Amino acid sequence: MIFLKLVAFAAGAFLATRAVMSAIRVVVLPRASNEPVARFVFVTTRRLFDAFSPPRKPYAFRDHVLAYLAPVSLLLLPVVWLTLVLAGYTAIFWALGVDSWSAALRVSGSSLLTLGFAPSAGLPQDLAAFSEAGIGLLLLALLIAYLPTMYAAFSRRELAVNLLEVRADSPPTAVAMLQRFHRLGTMDQLHGQFLVWETWFADIEETHTSLGALAFFRSPQRDHSWVNAAGAIMDCAALRPSSPWPGSRWHRPPAGTAVRGRSSSRCTRHGPARADAQPPGLTLSRR
Repeated sequence: MIFLKLVAFAAGAFLATRAVMSAIRVVVLPRASNEPVARFVFVTTRRLFDAFSPPRKPYAFRDHVLAYLAPVSLLLLPVVWLTLVLAGYTAIFWALGVDSWSAALRVSGSSLLTLGFAPSAGLPQDLAAFSEAGIGLLLLALLIAYLPTMYAAFSRRELAVNLLEVRADSPPTAVAMLQRFHRLGTMDQLHGQFLVWETWFADIEETHTSLGALAFFRSPQRDHSWVNAAGAIMDCAALRPSSPWPGSRWHRPPAGTAVRGRSSSRCTRHGPARADAQPPGLTLSRR
């Protein structure tokens, strides 16, 4: 019996620690992290959404359904973390002398949710109850602090996507953007747009790497997509050196055009488009 309690205590401590480390890697760690718990949640949720809205369905229907994918997955994460902590501390309380597994679950739930209807007995159980309550509050506080930061980054991303519609149609294309600038006689202002989007790509690389869930938030409008916008700008930067229209005083693009292309290339390699930074089968494009 003592051996079983030692095993139960070790397994419970592992589950609780795993939940805390998962929250730290998802919310606090400022770099890409292929976190197994978060990956499981997003992959499982995506498969459920795909079963409800398969590819044969119209795009408008799929877009409406998949718009809920990221919010639902994100809200399920703390539920999974708390469930791991609950299960882990249930084993710990049983190992510390609680009579049955049902009684241990009752004490664990009371401590985790800070309800206090199931008092612990003895100093070891009191310490376990204090630590579980602290972990529960910590996980909820991390999520509350996480959401404003994430939605601020989302707003910055979508602002540039919305502004691009005026210059490159919707969905945006490089050809439409070049034609529009040429018709308005403002080809010399294209370089300024590349400078703006160079900053945008750097911001995407930083925010969508440290806040991985952002990659799965779809644009507010059905015909908008930050992935399509990024592709249009990259195509435009690639086409501009080969399109010196007559009558434009900017026949040759400045050397900075190559730098813009390098910036966007780094973003797609190091940011959310990396294969090991996204759940398998999760398409980032609007289609």
